[in-house]
Amino acid sequence: MIWVYFVFEKEIVVKPPRAVMGVDINFSNITYTIVDLRGRLVSMGVILFTGLTRALIHKKIAEKLQRKYPKSWRFNKKLLEVIRKHYRRAKNILVDSSHYASRKIVEIAKEYDAIIVLEDLNKLRSRVNGDRRFNWKMSLWVYHRIQMYIHYKAVLEGLKVIYANPKGTSKTSPIGGKLEFINYRWVKLPNGIVTSRDVVASWNLALRECVPQVVSRGMKASDQMQPQEGMKGKPVQVPVVSKIPKI
Repeated sequence: MIWVYFVFEKEIVVKPPRAVMGVDINFSNITYTIVDLRGRLVSMGVILFTGLTRALIHKKIAEKLQRKYPKSWRFNKKLLEVIRKHYRRAKNILVDSSHYASRKIVEIAKEYDAIIVLEDLNKLRSRVNGDRRFNWKMSLWVYHRIQMYIHYKAVLEGLKVIYANPKGTSKTSPIGGKLEFINYRWVKLPNGIVTSRDVVASWNLALRECVPQVVSRGMKASDQMQPQEGMKGKPVQVPVVSKIPKI
């Protein structure tokens, strides 16, 4: 077998940024928040990501067949092909869903000429054991793949991509003050608005890459929750949901 690799080169001109987009990738959704270069809120939204859940269903079916025929599945060609088919299906779902989600993120970033801020996944550590380890590895594999797709799609559009340490992004108020934790998922901002920790995380990721001198001064909550001018007239979206079509 001979493998042939073709390398293509394209000259890219990086666009001057007018905004910053923080992207928080989760098990079932991708949340983004866009701020201008002064740290004022411009837009936010959620893209549903069902690929990982659907892929895990096929993985569980394959594992169930292996447990049902523990001694014979390796030597039964028909059964082995069925098991392999489910694993291939799971992988294809993840790849296709990752392409779709990353394309949506880059399209939104391009509209605002935004720097894309992703989480530095090298800071994450696996703390699960036993049967859950495979699910964790699959989740982490998906996160890396989505980030990789976002990165190269963004570069082709002349957008800059930055990786930031995600530590504390979901526990810190992006408008100053302290968060009030309603439960694991929902929090209340100091101005009384209830939102998810995913929104808070993506918001903080975006703020970390704004002009440090301006962000360090702090912005009033009322100013940050208003639409900003000069961003193609786009209003604040809380949130915009895009569904990933079933494959």
